[in-house]
Amino acid sequence: MEVQEQGTKSRVVKVDSKESWDFHVNQATLQGCPIVAHFTAVWCIPSVAMKPFMEELASMYHNMYFLTVDVDEVKVARKYEVKAMPTFLLLKGGVPVDKIVGANPDEMKKRIHGLAQSNPTDIP
Repeated sequence: MEVQEQGTKSRVVKVDSKESWDFHVNQATLQGCPIVAHFTAVWCIPSVAMKPFMEELASMYHNMYFLTVDVDEVKVARKYEVKAMPTFLLLKGGVPVDKIVGANPDEMKKRIHGLAQSNPTDIP
């Protein structure tokens, strides 16, 4: 069971529709913010296990959008050739710039830090 401290709001946004996906991608693009999108499924144990790690990353990189997309609920995965869970898609200017397939926290930290360095306002 996931427990959050009272008053703590998640910085990871759950995308619940294609319209919601388009809205957040457009907002991030307009604000010049990179996106880290976690493509997941409730039946995928490694995906579920990565949720706290995504929260941790989101708390470190404030000028990035962190999105979670359930591939069974929101049909945008095919557009980005997401075929395995978990897949983490890094976007800049609304365009994919990197993709990480599998639950690999060390690799994610490295690549997200690289994305942050390409967006100098967001280096922790």
